[in-house]
Amino acid sequence: MVIGIPREILDGENRVACIPDVASKLIKRGFKVIIEKDAGLKAGFTNEKYLNAGAEIVEDLLQLYQSSDIVLKVQRPVEHPVYKKNELELMKKNSLLICFLYSLHNPELAKKGAELGVNIISMDAIPRTTLAQRMDALSSQANLAGYKSVILAANHLNKIFPLMMTAAGTISPSKVVIMGAGVAGLSALGTAKRLGAVVEVSDVRPQVKEEVQSLGGKFIEVPTDQSMQDSGGYAKEQSDEFLRKQKELIFKHITEADIVITTALIPGKKSPVLVTEEMVENMKPGAVVLDMAVEFGGNCELSEKGKTVVKHGVTIIGEPNLPSLVPYNASEMYSKNLLSLIEYSANDGNFIIDMEDEIFKSAVIVKDGEVIHQRTREMLK
Repeated sequence: MVIGIPREILDGENRVACIPDVASKLIKRGFKVIIEKDAGLKAGFTNEKYLNAGAEIVEDLLQLYQSSDIVLKVQRPVEHPVYKKNELELMKKNSLLICFLYSLHNPELAKKGAELGVNIISMDAIPRTTLAQRMDALSSQANLAGYKSVILAANHLNKIFPLMMTAAGTISPSKVVIMGAGVAGLSALGTAKRLGAVVEVSDVRPQVKEEVQSLGGKFIEVPTDQSMQDSGGYAKEQSDEFLRKQKELIFKHITEADIVITTALIPGKKSPVLVTEEMVENMKPGAVVLDMAVEFGGNCELSEKGKTVVKHGVTIIGEPNLPSLVPYNASEMYSKNLLSLIEYSANDGNFIIDMEDEIFKSAVIVKDGEVIHQRTREMLK
């Protein structure tokens, strides 16, 4: 089978779906790997490195799509600026696309894939189980996003992070509040602590308290119960009443913070608003809010997707693609997630989708001209 890696064309995307080292491993597994010229350059991987790994470089994108049995991408398929067609329309029938489709937010792409006869596996639908851990691209990218969020926020802050005792006096440490203790939130916590900040973390799931404390953070207690987490380990959508009580409780913490980082996402839903305009108005002048959920509606009422704005004296960062700001490592980790998925079901250069398997049951969105992912089907209805 032929695996094709096109250059990412979505604005602001610097990652590549397959690094040279992973291309080499796929070739040893019996696959042929072709990659669009310069596809890895923004991430720091030259054409020469791919050639040395045994991959073939092609300049004709149509040739790549029409030759590939499997297409590996980072981002969802979008309209190509040259061909004026969605990337799905450039693929050959019965081929397989593996990418971050986010089908619950983009069900129309799943429908288009089914109509064109293109099979789709979405990396954001990989189950968070022990068996699938090495394929969990959401976690690998969120880990990097959490790290980068702190670095970015620190760069905009008018203070330093650590306690510093000098001849001129003592500088108090900065206070960071993190909303959400998932992979991104815990990564942000660890990074902020290493830089010397005092860190508080809020989450609707009481079971994450121990993890927060083990990393040196203080857990902001919100009265709740065990039902706030779904079977996949994600936070569930909360009632308006619960969110109101949560906002009241964290108001004091947020308005005293130097930096607030929000990470709350609900699969298939608009992100909940956790930081209101009133909270921002009451924050310290020069404080920073970084909204990691801005791509899906945002946790801060004032954040703007793709923009850094100053409102009420507070800098609000709406960067929608934090992993793309560290594209070398992000590409490295994502392509290893893809390699694990392919190796899981590869046999002599062939990739077999077994719909009895628990991973494929969760992650396959479109197969044989039909949208088979249940929640995506419901969205289309």
